[in-house]
Amino acid sequence: MPYDLKEIAAISGMPGLYRLVRPTRNGVIVESLDEKAARSVASARNKVSLLQEISIYTQDYDQTVPLTEVFDRIYQQHGNSLPVNNKAEDRDLTAFMEGIIPDYDRQRVYMSDIKKLVSWYHAVSSRLDYQAPATEEESISAEEADKPAKNAPLTKSADKAGTQQEEPAADEALSTAGIIPAEGESDELTNPEAGDESKAAKKA
Repeated sequence: MPYDLKEIAAISGMPGLYRLVRPTRNGVIVESLDEKAARSVASARNKVSLLQEISIYTQDYDQTVPLTEVFDRIYQQHGNSLPVNNKAEDRDLTAFMEGIIPDYDRQRVYMSDIKKLVSWYHAVSSRLDYQAPATEEESISAEEADKPAKNAPLTKSADKAGTQQEEPAADEALSTAGIIPAEGESDELTNPEAGDESKAAKKA
């Protein structure tokens, strides 16, 4: 994934983006995604919208584009320097959006969504490193490395101990219908959400 958005979220009632640090009894400790990197506690009342669970509506009613892919498209075209900001003219923002997703749904994706998308990309690209997708050769090499040695007996691998977390909702679409919390909003938004393997035994 080009930008790792698993722990990046927008939180209702709190402007900007935040990195989720760790849960607490009454909420979650978050770190602002800016130069200050200030830590605070988002209470359980705050609605947390994980960026990796958000997507953009397209004209095909059943198809959306995940925000991770949208950010990748933006990076491929503009790098870290966007030709617009969230205060640009509507026609410039519309032209920018059409260049990224030509078939985005003009009825369900509002201008406020495009402004948030631009603002979010500025925040993410300035604080996170872009991870170039693996090439086909690298993917094949990784698959070969994961394969067990031929004729080598394998022991049963231990189960991974995972932390318990709430099951995220299906990919949510970017819209002002309640997916993305705007600055100053509070509880009226929806929440899309927030063993080591044993070695092969060697024959003596």
